[in-house]
Amino acid sequence: MFENIDLSLVNWSRAQFALTAIYHWIFVPLTLGLSFIIAMMETIYVRTGKEEWKKITQFWMTLFGVNFAIGVATGIILEFEFGTNWSNYSWFVGDIFGAPLAIEGILAFFLESTFVAVMFFGWKRVSKRFHLASTWLVAIGSNLSALWILVANAWMQHPAGMHFNPEMARNEMLNFWEVFLSPVAIHKFIHTITSGYVLASVFVIGISSWFILKKRELVLAKRSIIIASVFGLISSFVLIFSGDGSTRELVHTQPMKFAAIEGLYNGQTGAGLVAIGVMSTAPGDTNSRNVKDFSFHIEIPNFLSYMAYGHFDAFVPGVNDLVDGNMERNMLPVTEKIARGKIARSALADMKTARDKGDTAQYAMLKARFYDQDFKDNYFRYFGYGFLNHPDEVIPNVPLSFYSFHIMVMLGFFFLVLMILFLVTALKNNLEKRKFLLRLAILSIPLVYLASQAGWIVAEVGRQPWVIQDLLPTLAAVSHVSTSSVQVTFWMFAILFTALLIAELSILFRQIKIGSK
Repeated sequence: MFENIDLSLVNWSRAQFALTAIYHWIFVPLTLGLSFIIAMMETIYVRTGKEEWKKITQFWMTLFGVNFAIGVATGIILEFEFGTNWSNYSWFVGDIFGAPLAIEGILAFFLESTFVAVMFFGWKRVSKRFHLASTWLVAIGSNLSALWILVANAWMQHPAGMHFNPEMARNEMLNFWEVFLSPVAIHKFIHTITSGYVLASVFVIGISSWFILKKRELVLAKRSIIIASVFGLISSFVLIFSGDGSTRELVHTQPMKFAAIEGLYNGQTGAGLVAIGVMSTAPGDTNSRNVKDFSFHIEIPNFLSYMAYGHFDAFVPGVNDLVDGNMERNMLPVTEKIARGKIARSALADMKTARDKGDTAQYAMLKARFYDQDFKDNYFRYFGYGFLNHPDEVIPNVPLSFYSFHIMVMLGFFFLVLMILFLVTALKNNLEKRKFLLRLAILSIPLVYLASQAGWIVAEVGRQPWVIQDLLPTLAAVSHVSTSSVQVTFWMFAILFTALLIAELSILFRQIKIGSK
């Protein structure tokens, strides 16, 4: 099923999926956060009856609507690509991966898509309270969509609650709750949605700051800043806390990703945490394992060991340890994992051959191996390594992972400080006098999108070469289609998504200039 893979097909399929995901993720975080900000604003309107709050709500609702529509379009294309570009993946784990996506479509997407019509067109057609309930249901539905999609993504990062069916050569769900309540899924969901809340808060604060600098819509701007800065401040604390939990989880579930984002090539006892650093590479050397040190870095001694294992003298494995192995610490070398993975693949192929030949005794014997706990623990768990040919293939792009992670973290703390400054300044009613702070907020809008994209680069690039951790590498997940067809659709999507983004920005800018009139 996975033989004779064309690497150019794999690379173009990866590029197309990455392109779609990047564009989709431009729109999703704003939807997640702005929907709740709008719901809070409308709640104030319904409780106070003040028309100014209705105008404020309707202004931000207009911007939300433009973003929501394009986000849905890119999201639908993204889901179709699992079937068109990654059919081997869909076959191998479709019984598991498809369940949360089906729930997302049936429950969450229908919920938000149903009530979004009432939210936009029901102001004069339904009561205030019903309209308010519709707005809250859109916000809840949007975040429920994120929940189920992130549960599916977390399972790819850390497979749980399933078993392998050797007769069908596919994985099947064994325990739904292990999939749904996986620690990886919980951390990923909380961290991702709060990143969207912070992004939306910065978005609202930045646009409101522009209004204040232009001396327009001052009531809208000041009240929006207070709502967004409170919401963003709370979200920033949760974001940092959940990010710390997610990183600690990587130590146990994806140690190679952890080593990559920390730029740690050689394991250390009492490892220091590199707060800021510039990675160095030997001149003309393209082997990523030869990136040995930093040309510049600021390090907190022993703190990486504490962050990973809870004490300052713990050993933290690096990239080289994970590739070459360390028998003293029960770490198998990748060469051994590859050998065991090939044995697991061979057993599956032999079983299929025996079935095709009608050799029922041989077939039954080989099938029984996949239900033997020793075989599952020592061989099938490395099934995905059987597709690899060289140990270094398990190393992700370390510099990209390292820089993306550190950019995300530094900007996360920057946004926390920004929320505090704006909340304090707004409560003192000194916003008009703080022109530097207002300009900084406008400049922070592209920065918060950069941080958001960096987070997904960490999540997805850091786990390469795996589409499912240790079970299925990306090269084995691709559909058997022509490379040229993927190239054509890649450029079609690139042009279409760019046009949609330009259209959205032009509409947003026009609506912002119009204001709440």
